[in-house]
Amino acid sequence: MDAQLKNKVAIVTGASRGIGLAIARELAKEQMRLVLVARSGELLEEAAAFMACECLVHVADIRKPDAASEIIAATVQRFKGIDVLVNNAGATRRGDFLELSDSDWADGFALKFFGAMRLCRVSWPYLVASHGSIVNIVGVGGRTASAEFAIGGAVNSALLNLTKALAHRGIMDGVRVNAINPGAIATERLQVRIKAVAAEQGTDHDGAAEIMLHRLGIARFGTPDEIAKCVAFLASPAAAFCQGTILDVDGGETRTL
Repeated sequence: MDAQLKNKVAIVTGASRGIGLAIARELAKEQMRLVLVARSGELLEEAAAFMACECLVHVADIRKPDAASEIIAATVQRFKGIDVLVNNAGATRRGDFLELSDSDWADGFALKFFGAMRLCRVSWPYLVASHGSIVNIVGVGGRTASAEFAIGGAVNSALLNLTKALAHRGIMDGVRVNAINPGAIATERLQVRIKAVAAEQGTDHDGAAEIMLHRLGIARFGTPDEIAKCVAFLASPAAAFCQGTILDVDGGETRTL
């Protein structure tokens, strides 16, 4: 689709694999200029080599307090401004609540919540100048709690609340802020969960996948490309009246209001 994003500048964190890589590829199709951020420079360079657009590769660990300022400074130096910020980076440890350490909790918030928050804060003046937008990739665990996802659920809930708060500010400043809650998406991370279920249930990969689908109450797993197309929409002028929108892309997994 033509999302009217040609030559605009987008930052995508966690862009080296999975959903982040799919988002970067989709925005590249829209002929945006991209800043690809992740901890693996080799994977980022490999990804950038196959994108038919101007790319800046920036290796960073956004858990570090100075990372956001460095990413934004590099972006502005190269492209003179910012139109879209996609906060996608973030993984949290699953497991028994009683066995999760303080460092597990701190790491989960440092990467996904504080990393995104700092990028929003530092990029905000540039997004005001461009009447740009932020798309936060969060997750259905922020709306529906589960015992083995205590850290992720808490982090996601906080990021959803931040999305709403910044959207309120954005009405005054002319910046759109929205979020996407992916459900079970076919990424490497999902394969790890399927393997765990297979070991637990004594079955093969396909059997474990069917067990997971049944537990989640969905017909199939989603694809990274399906999330990426939603990002392009929310970043585009077609979504001009979306402000503080929380878009569940989960095959019907979330059944609460």
